[in-house]
Amino acid sequence: MEVRPNPTVDNSSIPQQHRQRHAPAAAPLEHAATLPVPVDTTSVSKRLQKELMSLMMSGGDLGVSAFPAAESIFTWVGTIEGGKGTMYEGLSYKLSLRFPLNYPFKPPQVKFETMCFHPNIDKFGNICLDMLQDKWSSAYECRTILLSIQSLLGEPNPDSPLNSYAAALWNNKEGQIHILHFLAI
Repeated sequence: MEVRPNPTVDNSSIPQQHRQRHAPAAAPLEHAATLPVPVDTTSVSKRLQKELMSLMMSGGDLGVSAFPAAESIFTWVGTIEGGKGTMYEGLSYKLSLRFPLNYPFKPPQVKFETMCFHPNIDKFGNICLDMLQDKWSSAYECRTILLSIQSLLGEPNPDSPLNSYAAALWNNKEGQIHILHFLAI
């Protein structure tokens, strides 16, 4: 906020220090808006530790698991087994999970580290799954993410492919035979 002299008011009788008292007030507010919001990594770490314990207690029975990769609780290595009754049955995939400092308000970055031929997974391991992008909810946890990816293996969305070649094959029976052959290699 800038204080400008009013031409109809005579400010000459007001001492200079009082006339400019309110002028600098806008500067600290503008500066405060640019300061970064502090991140409480302790609460994020506690949440991730809780999710790790939950996953250790039940995840293995479901064909999914994950553990911190090193000393950082923010980087995990996950494993997903192909779902029963799908063409991925009997296969195991390694994934990397990188949790942001503002987790669970933002989704983790999840990538396949093991090559996976699938319509919704590209050659770099990126995954096209709405819950990891615009449909993310802070109610999701690591176990939910891994189970959703496991489900995606058996039920791809060929209408939203990252791998258009795999999507084209998926849409016809002969193509599915080629996918099975590719998976066996």
